[in-house]
Amino acid sequence: MHSTDLAAVWLTLKLATVVTVLLLFIGTPIAWWLARTRSRLKGVVGAVVALPLVLPPTVIGFYLLITMGPNGPVGRLTEALGLGMLPFTFPGLVIASVFYSLPFVVQPIQNAFEAIGERPLEAAATLRASPWDAFWSVAVPLARPGFISGAILGFAHTIGEFGVVLMIGGNIPDRTRVVSVQIYDHVEALEYTQAHWLSGGMLLFSFVVLLALYTFNPTRRKPA
Repeated sequence: MHSTDLAAVWLTLKLATVVTVLLLFIGTPIAWWLARTRSRLKGVVGAVVALPLVLPPTVIGFYLLITMGPNGPVGRLTEALGLGMLPFTFPGLVIASVFYSLPFVVQPIQNAFEAIGERPLEAAATLRASPWDAFWSVAVPLARPGFISGAILGFAHTIGEFGVVLMIGGNIPDRTRVVSVQIYDHVEALEYTQAHWLSGGMLLFSFVVLLALYTFNPTRRKPA
C-alpha cells in the first residue's frame, strides 16, 4: 500500500474518532430532550436531526460551504476571531461530519432513552435522587446499548463519507484527503489495483462493524 493510501487511512480514522466523541457529547442531550419532551418543537427538531438521512450529501456540503465561507456568518465569525476559514481544513471536515452523521448517533440513543420508560426514573426520584443524578446513575446505564450502537454507527458512517467531505475538504493530501476520496482518485487515474486494496478494506471494515452491531448489541437479539 502506497504512503498516500496510509496517510488517507490515518486521516480517516482520526476524523472518525474525533467526530464520534463530539457526537456523543452533542447528541446525548439532544436525544434526551427528544425522548422526554412534550414540546411542539419536538417534531421540528427531530426532522432537522434526521435531514442527513434524506438529503444528498452534496446539498449539505454546499450549504455548509456557504455558511463557513468568507461571506457566511460562521466564516465571518472565524475571520473576526483570527481563526481563518474552515473550508478545506481538518476542523472544517470535523464540523461537516458532525452534521452529516448526527442522526446515526442521536436516534439510537433516543430510542434507548424512550425504552427506559418512566418507572426507573420515578423510583430514583423517590430515593431523593436529583434529575442530574437520575440521568447519570439510571438513564445512562440503562441506555448503554443505544450508546454503543450510536458510537459504532457514527464512527462507521464517518469512515464512509464522500460527498460532504469532498465539498468541504476538497482533496488536499495529508490534510483533507480521506479514504473515500483516495479511492476516487485511484479510479479516476485507472489505478484499479490500489482502488481494490482500499475498497476491499472498506468492505471488510463495514462487514465487521455490522456483524459486531448485530451480534453483540443486546437490543437487537431475538428473545429466547
